[in-house]
Formats: sequence, C-alpha cells, structure tokens
Amino acid sequence: MKNTHINLVKKIQAFLRKPFVRNVTIVASGTAAAQVITMAFSPLITRIYGPEAFGLLGIFQSLVVILTPIAALAYPIAIVLPKEDSEAKGLVKLSFLVSAAIFCAVVVVMLTGGEKLLALLDSEAIAPYVMLIPLSMVFAAYMQIGQQWLIRKKQFAITARVAVLQSFLLNSAKTVIGWVNPVGAVLVVLATLGNGLHAAMLWVGIKKFGELTDSAAQKETSRMPLKKLAKQYYDFPLYRAPQVFLNAISQSLPVLMLASFFGPSSAGFYTICRTVLGMPSRLVGQAVGDVFYPRVTEASHMGEDVSRLILKATLALAAVGFLPFAVVVVFGPQLFSFVFGGEWRVAGEYARWMALWMFMGFINRPSVAAIATLSIQGFFLIFEFLSIGSRIIALAVGFLFFKNDVTAVALFALVGTLLNLFLISVTLFRAKSLRGAE
Repeated sequence: MKNTHINLVKKIQAFLRKPFVRNVTIVASGTAAAQVITMAFSPLITRIYGPEAFGLLGIFQSLVVILTPIAALAYPIAIVLPKEDSEAKGLVKLSFLVSAAIFCAVVVVMLTGGEKLLALLDSEAIAPYVMLIPLSMVFAAYMQIGQQWLIRKKQFAITARVAVLQSFLLNSAKTVIGWVNPVGAVLVVLATLGNGLHAAMLWVGIKKFGELTDSAAQKETSRMPLKKLAKQYYDFPLYRAPQVFLNAISQSLPVLMLASFFGPSSAGFYTICRTVLGMPSRLVGQAVGDVFYPRVTEASHMGEDVSRLILKATLALAAVGFLPFAVVVVFGPQLFSFVFGGEWRVAGEYARWMALWMFMGFINRPSVAAIATLSIQGFFLIFEFLSIGSRIIALAVGFLFFKNDVTAVALFALVGTLLNLFLISVTLFRAKSLRGAE
C-alpha cells in the first residue's frame, strides 16, 4: 500500500514537471489571481453602478471588440509561427505599422461619420465617447502584439504578473471613482485606460526581458523586407482577420440587439453574465490556448500526432469545466441574486442558458489554437459566416416571435453550443487526415 502511494506521488510530480503543464499552471495562476481580484470587487462594483451603467459599458466594449480584429489585420497571431526569431521580429514591426495606419484611418472615420455610424447601430448612447473607440483599438492591438511575442518566447510569467497588477489597478479605480461619480462614463473611460495600461506593462516586461533587441551582427542578418513578410503571411489578413472580425460581431451582437430590442438594462444583464461566465475561459481555457499554440506548432514541425494532442487537451478541459458550468445551469438566478444583488436575478436566468454555450467555448480552445497550424483558416472564415448568420436569426426569432429577452438569449446560446461542437469535430478530423497523409 505504501509503495502504491509513493508511486502515485511520483507520477503526480512527474506530471506537474512537464513543460506544458508547468506553463499552463503559470498562466492559469496569474489569470486566477486576476479573476479573484475581479470577483472580490464585483459585488461592490455592481451595487455602485447598476445595470444601466454596465449596459453603456457593454455597448462601448461591443463596438471596440468588433473593430479590434482589424486593428493589425491579425498579423500578431502569426508571430508564434516562424522558426527563426528574425522573421518573428519582422512580424512584430509589421504589426505595429499596420495598427498605426489603421488607427489613423479609424480616427478620420469617427471624426467625419462617427455619429451617423452609431445611429445606424442604434448605439447613440455612447456618442460622447466615440473617439475613445480608435484609442482602445490601438491599445488592444499593442497588447496582442506583446502577448504573442511573450507566448512565442514562452515567457508566461510576465503575462501572469501583468494580468494580476492590471486587474487590481483597474478594479480599484472603478471602486474609488464610483463612490464619487457612479455613472457609465466612468466605466467606459476606465475600460480604455485599462487596455492602455495592460499594453504598457507588457512592453515594459518585454524590454526587461531584452529579446527584441538585436546585436550588431544580428542586425545585418535579420533584415527581411516587411513587404515580403506581409505577402508571406497573407492568409492572416485574408482569412484570419475577417474570421476574428465576424466572431467579434457574433460575440457582440447580443449586447447591441438586446439594447435595441429590450433596453440598456438587458444589455447590462448580458454584459455582467458574459463577464462572470467568461472567467473559467480566461482562467484555464486561455492559459491552455496560449501554451497549446506554440506546442501544437512544434508538434507539427516534429511530425507528432496533432489530433491526439488536441483530443487530450479538449477532454481535460471538459473534465475541469463540467462542475462549475453545471452549477450555473442549476442555480444561476439564485447565485447572481446573492452575489450581485436582487436586481441582477435576470442575469442569472441568462446565465443558465449561456453556461451551455460558454462550456463548449471553454473546451474548444485547443481546436481554435490549432487552426493556423492545420492551415484551415479558410474553413474558419466560412465557419464564422455560418455562425454569425445563425446567431442573428436566433436573436431575431427570440424578439420577433417570442418577444422575450430570456428566450432570445437561450436560442442564441443553443446555436452557439452546436456550432462549437461542430468546430471541434472538424478540427479533429482535419488533424487526423493530415496525419494519415504523411
């Protein structure tokens, strides 16, 4: 019996020492600490601001999320892929230049037609903050560039520490300023500044790490024309940027449509619900995705069985996420009322249905991370077209036929659940077929 116990301990220790598991643990621990901070502040913040203020924040963030994928044309996602650092550094420079050019273009659009655009989207409530949209976009782009470089270099401890510090500073600011002026404008401004702070801290960490600084010899051998790089990785702006853009639209649709159909309070309910249910994905799912992306790329280069890696990671996430999401399905309204206050009970009704969709989104992280490596970005773009069309129909049916916000959210969530299951199946099939063709 004693030998069995010793062997079990040794197996657990060996498992925890694996680089993949260790890196996931580092990222997850940082994200966990950041989420603990957010959850600790949430009961206070939701009582300070209320559903309408969160509705305004939700509308603003939805528009930013929709536009952010085009901020650097998805070139940052390619930073992990090259075998040579010199090529990856070129992609960093290219991403910065593209994001700066698009920032200027969006500023011009917002200055000349921002109010008309908001009227078209039935989002006039955020008209006073329209110029914060391009600023938040470019901050998000710089943040993504930094994150992808750190993922490439496997410097997950830096991203973890930055996540914790940014969460504490942002939530502290929301609470302190909210005591004086508890309005939605505060949340909107702080959301923009929060992106900028996150990006700045990441780049401070990268500078200390020193990997982007070339020696004199390296400068002579690492110059690759940016035009050539842009052409070499053309599939990212051609396929991945539109795909992420469409995915962002489908993610943001509920906030915009609920605000239009049922008012800002409904948008606020959805926003807080999406924030809370997204925590497991940010805690574990994102950690697995960030670590899995370079791992699956390396496995593909080495000729390993990629489908087996994807399946194992997917099943592991399913085991981790089943219980917390199941609890929300059963006790959603009671949990939200208790934690956030009685006026948030409707958000708990939303959560019951959204938990199904979010669970599938949680376990599909390995599949999404493998998209670029498997060279199926064209399919992913088609998938997003199917996804956004299906979700628009689901929300419209809930409003036009049932005239009920909970029903609209339920239909939206069920469609999202089936689509994520389909994506996982196709990715596994593609990985297996590539293995068989070798």
